[in-house]
Amino acid sequence: MLDEELLIRNLELCRTIEEKSGCKILLAQKAFSMYAVYGLAAKYLAGTAASSLFEAKLAADYFPGENHIYAPAYREEEFGEILRCCSHVVFNSYAQLEKFLPEIRACEKKIEYGLRINPEVSTCQNPMYDPCAPGSRFGVTAEHFDRGVKVDGLHFHTLCEQGVDDLKKTLAKVEEKFGDCLRGMKWVNFGGGHFLTKEDYDVEELIRVIREFSQKYGVQVYLEPGEAVAYNTGFLVSRVMDIVQNGIDIAVTDASAACHMPQVLEERYRPDILGAGAPGEYPYDCRLGGNTCLGDDVIGDYSFPQKLMPGDLLIFTDMAHYTMVKNNFFNGVNLPAIAKLGGDGRVEILKTFGYEDFRSKL
Repeated sequence: MLDEELLIRNLELCRTIEEKSGCKILLAQKAFSMYAVYGLAAKYLAGTAASSLFEAKLAADYFPGENHIYAPAYREEEFGEILRCCSHVVFNSYAQLEKFLPEIRACEKKIEYGLRINPEVSTCQNPMYDPCAPGSRFGVTAEHFDRGVKVDGLHFHTLCEQGVDDLKKTLAKVEEKFGDCLRGMKWVNFGGGHFLTKEDYDVEELIRVIREFSQKYGVQVYLEPGEAVAYNTGFLVSRVMDIVQNGIDIAVTDASAACHMPQVLEERYRPDILGAGAPGEYPYDCRLGGNTCLGDDVIGDYSFPQKLMPGDLLIFTDMAHYTMVKNNFFNGVNLPAIAKLGGDGRVEILKTFGYEDFRSKL
């Protein structure tokens, strides 16, 4: 369930950053594609960032504004439709640019196009999400950058849930390796991973950095956060189905880490639950596991003020980003309904899932 008022709080901060810095902020749909609130988000953000044809089509259908796309490679049979949906296309290599540039030039509408660069600076703490790791497939390194090929803009992405200090380290490398050609660009996209809405994020420093960069090089700066837009705006409501014992009480829930929050297994983190704490913080310790056959379908170890019982409800927090876009029907386990809590306190069920959704995928 998405809390609309919490989403608006994040969007208002994004708009403040846009207004004070002159940048444009795009919603990265790879993290949050809940199109039921795209109309609302479009009142605050300049547009969207897509990673595929389907995301580009979703934005074209529901999100007024600029529609940017980047993918490591584009399929020939999809590219014409991508151009019909998008305003900006970013390529991962010169080979891809050369391959599709004739289609862009032949397009009836104006399409701006750019190139992703790799500044070769690793600031991300989790190697799994480091786009600049050695051997990365993302972007053109300085060694292979061709200053004779003209593009409208440059794009880089180095961050994941990081602050402005790490952005500054990235910009230093971008200027060192590509600074001589920045003034010839219309725009520079700073990518995603900016944790703008985290409580300790230095927003004023970000605004200063963006203004300084854009004025120095005469470029339009773009940011494309995804998680930051939806951060702490959603909740996953789960029910305890059974309690089993094996050295510790284990609650089997109808929420599955494998099916409903795969990022818990990817990142090895323990999501927060309202009214619960770390093991030992409250009198009753319990492990939570999902209702699948995967041995690793474990959400985490918690403590509660009182013993859990079948039928108890658990409310997981910060469950809007990377949940709806990554969930799956493993084991035929159904997906949770998608709902929205409005500012008037009314809950609106937007979508439910059933057997036909599972069957239609197969």
